[in-house]
Amino acid sequence: MTASQVVSTVVEWMPFILRGFGLNILMSVLAILIGTALGIFLGLGQLSRLRLVGAPSRLATQLFRNAPWLVLLFYCIFLMPYQVNIGGMTIVLPSWLRATIGFSFPVAANFSEIVRGAVNSVPHGQWEAAEALGYSRRATLFRIVLPQCISRMIPPWMNLYALLLTATPLSMIVGVEEALGRTQAAVQAQANAAMLLPMYLALLALFFFYTWPINRLSRALEGRFGTK
Repeated sequence: MTASQVVSTVVEWMPFILRGFGLNILMSVLAILIGTALGIFLGLGQLSRLRLVGAPSRLATQLFRNAPWLVLLFYCIFLMPYQVNIGGMTIVLPSWLRATIGFSFPVAANFSEIVRGAVNSVPHGQWEAAEALGYSRRATLFRIVLPQCISRMIPPWMNLYALLLTATPLSMIVGVEEALGRTQAAVQAQANAAMLLPMYLALLALFFFYTWPINRLSRALEGRFGTK
């Protein structure tokens, strides 16, 4: 095949692949939102002085943070029900949604560590000064410490999102029709070995041009907030 034929074939299949890439983005956005919400509670739980709160939070954080993402994905895909009945209404849980929930667990664990690290990075003298002024530990955390932590958490949170997006192609293994699966289908439909490398290079370019600005912005924010 000539170079022009290769380019035209890639362009022809690109709308098909882009629809799958849209699913990658959707899964990553939902997973980062769910994981962030859960991670805030886990992170604050790790800082709790109550053993009944702190110990389970630390256990869950270490368990999901160190477990392989693919293993968690398989658990959610095959152990979660395919449909649930609520008030006589049957709600189908598609594979991509169960995969999204699977991705949200390691995201929550990693963001939990981001929250814990950000809070611990605040000088301890601020806690002592607030206590001297009559603030409770809870008031000090929410009124003084956490507002300072937001700028410290944003850059690693953005890097976590970029990492999450690049992990979403794992869902192809469990039957989700995302960009990698559609690229593979396009290559098989062509039945031409010469298209293998160009098609996967095009897919690589999609992920790169989506995540590269995120990483650049994250580095810029690190420099601005002085969080290097």
